[in-house]
Amino acid sequence: MTLPTPPAWLFWALLSAVFAASTALFAKLGVAQVPVQLATLLRTLVVVAFAGGLVAATGEWRALPGLPASAWGALILSGLATGASWLCWFRALSLGEAARVAPIDKLSVVLVAVFGATFLGERLTAINWAGVALIAGGAVLVAVR
Repeated sequence: MTLPTPPAWLFWALLSAVFAASTALFAKLGVAQVPVQLATLLRTLVVVAFAGGLVAATGEWRALPGLPASAWGALILSGLATGASWLCWFRALSLGEAARVAPIDKLSVVLVAVFGATFLGERLTAINWAGVALIAGGAVLVAVR
C-alpha cells in the first residue's frame, strides 16, 4: 500500500507554523525589555533585511517595474495590516502570557475563512466550517483562565 503524496503547500505551511511559534516565544522575551513600537520597528528591519537579501539573491528585483497597480495596492494594504497586526501583537504580549495571547491571535485563521468566503468567493464545505468552529472554540478555551 502506498501513501498519498501530500500537497506541496503542506510542508511550507507546517514550517510556517514552526517559525510562527518561535516568533511568539522570541517576541515575548524581547518585548519584556523593549517598548512595543521599538520592538515592532526592530522586528520589521530584520524582516526587511532578510526579505531584501532573498530578493537580491534570486534576482526578483527585475519583476518590480512590471507589477500592476492592483498588486501594488493590495501589497501596500497588506503591509499596513501587517504593521498594525505586529503592533497589536507586541502590545498584547507585553500585557499577557504568550500561551494565552497566541491562540487569540490565531483567530485570524477563523477570520481568513470568513473573509475568504465573503470577499473572495472561496467555498468551504460543512466539514471545513466545522473545523473553523473548532479552531475558534479551541482558541477561546486555551485563552480563558
